[in-house]
Formats: sequence, C-alpha cells, structure tokens
Amino acid sequence: MKIIVPIKQVPETNNVKMDPVTGTMIREGIENIVNPLDLYAIETAIRLKEKYGGKIIVISMGPEKAIEAIKEAIAMGCDDGILLSDKKFAGSDTFATSYVVAKAIKELGDFDLVICGERATDGDTGQVGPGIASFLDLPLSTFTSEIVSIENGKIRVKRLVEEGYEEIEMTLPAVLTVVKEISDPRLPTLRGKLRAKKMGIPVWDTQKIGAEEQKIGLKGSPTRVVKIFTPKVTREGEKIIVKDEKTLYQAVDRIMDYLIKKELI
Repeated sequence: MKIIVPIKQVPETNNVKMDPVTGTMIREGIENIVNPLDLYAIETAIRLKEKYGGKIIVISMGPEKAIEAIKEAIAMGCDDGILLSDKKFAGSDTFATSYVVAKAIKELGDFDLVICGERATDGDTGQVGPGIASFLDLPLSTFTSEIVSIENGKIRVKRLVEEGYEEIEMTLPAVLTVVKEISDPRLPTLRGKLRAKKMGIPVWDTQKIGAEEQKIGLKGSPTRVVKIFTPKVTREGEKIIVKDEKTLYQAVDRIMDYLIKKELI
C-alpha cells in the first residue's frame, strides 16, 4: 500500500501573526511546528502500513524550513518526504495550494490513499484535503473517524456527521481527511530521529511538478484577504461583592431586577 500524507508546518498557536498589508501570514522569526491535526493523519498512515505493509510519503508545501516538519514525520515512522518550495508558490490560498499538492501527487505516480488532517490550525478552513480530491478527481471522505476495512480495492470508513456517524465505502485510490478520534499520535523515536537526520529531502519546484504559473501563488488564488483586525470584546459585566447579610440581600435584589428587566423571569 502506498500512502501519501500532505502536512503543513504552522506557527505555534500563540505566535500567529499576520501582515496587515498583504493579508498573508508572517512566518519569519517565530517557532514553527507540525500542524497538530496532521499528526493524526501521520499516525493513521503508519498504522495502515503496520497492518498492510507498504510505503508512506510525506509532502509539505512551504519554505525550506518546512523540511523540519517532514523529518519529524519520518522520525515518527514515515518512509520518505518531499518539499514543495518555489518563490512562485508564495501567497497561495487553499485553492492554489490544493492544486500544487495535487500536481505533486500526480508526479509521484500510483498510490492507494491520500490522508490529510482535518484542517490547519493557522487557516482553520479544512479546504485543502477536499481540494486535493477535487483536482485528482478521487472519492473523498471528510471527518473520517475510523477505517473499518480495506479489501478488494475498496475502503470502508466511518465519518462524523451532524446526526452522529455514517459508514461509507469508496473505491481506491481515495482521499481521507481525519479527525482526532481516529488515533493517538505516537512520539518520534530515537532511531527514527537518527534516520531522519541522515536523509536528504528533495525539493520540487513549479517546473518539476508541471504546474501552470497562472494557477499558483497570488496569481492563481481566487480569494484575497482584504482586511484583518483584532476583534474587540464588547461584553460588559457588573461585579457584585457580598460582605455581610445586608449586602447579600442587596445582591439578590440587584440580580432579580436584572433578570426581570431582561424578561428572563
């Protein structure tokens, strides 16, 4: 079984910063980590490899620093990694990103599964996994919580829906986006870290994957961030301090007046 896992290196959650002019994320000078929700996709792929055999290839799109994320996935148990990096990719929205990753997957050739995290913590859209499926014209299961079986060229999965769960069957190859419920990510091993440290990660650019320049970067992104701002907290409250029996009755009267005024009682 050949499994491809697209991952993303994201800023540590508390350090997310945006450029107010371009509307893009500032990545320089801040700590970056593997997107936490991608760890569940990595773990799912490793468990499938342990059960069925095969190979796992990790793909990440970003600057050269994203090699760190790829090597962490390899240290966990993945086999190989590829970095998609080109100045022409800069500013790509989810549509352009999905296109680039899909082109790279096509370049890799035959595969059985593409497993993605539910979403990235920096963008929080959950659009890249479905976008990859669309560009590859493959069946898709989003919010996958369990892989029930894989046999006879088909995969049966359980996925989260509004009413609970539903079970679906798809023909391979297919694309999955997975939720936390599907697994508990393992930690990188010392042996894995040593192996990852020695590995050279190939870097693929626009020319290597055969991407059309009008479909990548800002030029190929149909969406734009036109304004970013920090939301203001408009909630106001009144603090009532009770010191003795007298102030206790006053507090109760104040609360009752408020509830009556708001027509809550």
